Amino acid sequence: MQDISERILKHIADHGEVDTLDLATIFGEDHQKVVGGVKSIEATGELIRSVPSTRKSWKLTAEGRDILEHGSHEANVFQAVPKDGIAQNELMKCGGKNPKAGFSKAMSNGWIYIDKSGGAPLVRRKVDTIDDEVGAHVKAIAGGKESSVPDGVKNEYKKRKILEESVTKSFVLSKGPEFATTLKKLETDLTVEMLASGLWKDLKFKAYNFDALGAPPGRGQLHPLMKVRTEFRQIFLEMGFSEMPTNNFVESGFWNFDALYVPQQHPARDQQDTFFVSHPKMSDKFPLALVDAVRDSHERGVDGSIGYRYDWKLDEGRKNVLRTHTTGVSARMLYKISHQPGGFKPIKYFSIDKVFRNETLDATHLAEFHQVEGVVADYGITLGDLIGTFNAFFNKLGITELEYKPTFNPYTEPSMEIFCFHPGLQRWIEVGNSGVFRPEMTRPLGVPKGVNVIAWGLSLERPTMIKYGLNNIRDLIGPKVDLKMVQDNPICRMDC
Repeated sequence: MQDISERILKHIADHGEVDTLDLATIFGEDHQKVVGGVKSIEATGELIRSVPSTRKSWKLTAEGRDILEHGSHEANVFQAVPKDGIAQNELMKCGGKNPKAGFSKAMSNGWIYIDKSGGAPLVRRKVDTIDDEVGAHVKAIAGGKESSVPDGVKNEYKKRKILEESVTKSFVLSKGPEFATTLKKLETDLTVEMLASGLWKDLKFKAYNFDALGAPPGRGQLHPLMKVRTEFRQIFLEMGFSEMPTNNFVESGFWNFDALYVPQQHPARDQQDTFFVSHPKMSDKFPLALVDAVRDSHERGVDGSIGYRYDWKLDEGRKNVLRTHTTGVSARMLYKISHQPGGFKPIKYFSIDKVFRNETLDATHLAEFHQVEGVVADYGITLGDLIGTFNAFFNKLGITELEYKPTFNPYTEPSMEIFCFHPGLQRWIEVGNSGVFRPEMTRPLGVPKGVNVIAWGLSLERPTMIKYGLNNIRDLIGPKVDLKMVQDNPICRMDC
């Protein structure tokens, strides 16, 4: 069987100019298939000319199809009127599908009238026979003879919702400057052999489509969490912070808890909240002079504090854990800068890295997540400086709905939690904890008197959920993550 494109070319060769709608009828094919064949011909060169055209046609509506089957409404009403007349309300019951419209038209056509001479009004016939012109017109249009019906009449039927007009787009085809009855395949590649043999001179090449989209290259994708992490890091750098090294997931209990003035009987140090490391189980990587200062702080306190008044045990501090926060890194940095040559200098540090907690998993909690740590040490800074830092940071991120709530932390006083409003969950969610480090923590580390240290630990995952409109943290991290979401999501831009 001949290809549709070749059949089109042969028809044009034999009969000249033709409309694709007529070709569809001649070939007995769907019009779209004929148009597809035209496009295939045009892709090989200027074999044909195609001029866009439109053709109006009329087709029956559901009401028109009912008239085709049962006759017009006015004819049905006329036929329902007996010779001796009928009450109008009774006529409405037996006058066809649309007796109200039929009655009105039959009256205006002069086919029936209302006789009020004998008491109760009756509908009677005014003529003996009628010619159902509407029914005849509908049959003509259904039979493809719409040209026999005047345009004014068709428009009237359109108003009555018997007919509807449709516009079909087509192409008028004629011979082009390179007309032929067979399609010649166009070359898509210029090869070395073609150049060497000179064959390229006799070949036709397919034109380049510079508007065509290229095939997307296979590539890696940045996870939304990594995109927001990059934003966080850039914001901190713009605000004058330096990044702290956080390359130790395993931390000793001393740096993770004791150096932060967390008592050894605190619930956070239980197995229900902390992952303990079995090998190596113990650590000795902390300065012995600092050990004595931390012991004194816990047992007797500093700067007027009475401490916790218990016997602090080094063996408890030697236990290795998966770090529950990166605040231990902040403690290390404070100890380092307090003992550097030249004495203390004001600092602004941040870090973004993983921490681990023995949490119950739900829509907003994971056992492994990222903490955004920040610490600022300087003379005379207060909680107001901490709130101002948060407002500046989150405004740069595009999150403006913030609330602060007083709370308790063993190593900060005053302390506060930070909440952001999540539009998807329609509630406030906690995104971090913060406060001013207590002297019982800072003095053993060597921080001079008069120096205040403000610090915070923020979640990376929860602000990311807000930015990307995710309601469940497990859609962001873990086996339920939709890779298409990772691939298709735009870069998370700062709203500023």
